Amino acid sequence: MSLYTPLSHHEVDRPSPGSRDSQRRSVSPAVVPHNQTKVRFRFLVMAKDPLAEAGLHFDELNKLRVLEPGVSQKTIELKEECEEFVDKIGQFQKIVGGLIELVDELAKEAENEKMKAIGARNLLKSVEKQREAQQQQLQALIAEKKMQLERYRIEYEALQKVEAEQNEFIDQFILQK
Repeated sequence: MSLYTPLSHHEVDRPSPGSRDSQRRSVSPAVVPHNQTKVRFRFLVMAKDPLAEAGLHFDELNKLRVLEPGVSQKTIELKEECEEFVDKIGQFQKIVGGLIELVDELAKEAENEKMKAIGARNLLKSVEKQREAQQQQLQALIAEKKMQLERYRIEYEALQKVEAEQNEFIDQFILQK
């Protein structure tokens, strides 16, 4: 048996301190201890019905609550679930932040490698152009040397004719003497 009895709007007879007369007064909904006051109910009404209709409920410790116990328990569970969810979201954000940092680092490395590859390609094109220019210079030098060789060959042939003529002249001169 509970030590407290819930009351709704009841009229109770209660001795007044200092008076032997009993006064009749109206008591608003409250919890009245059995061992402190003698209460005589004129009529008994279920306490939970009017309180429940007013949205008031008693918990397991007989404390007056605005929420029903089931709703209150679900609210507490929802709060705990929300806290867990917020913790998980925080962990998720940390993981995503780490992943973003990793992706940024990889992007920077990829950009650096891309720049190195572009530099190497440009260097290769430059070396290729230098080789083409050098090849053209060498081909021009070869053409020049071929022309010089042709001039020297023509000059050699001319000198051979002169030599042959001079040798013939010398031979005739020696024979004439």
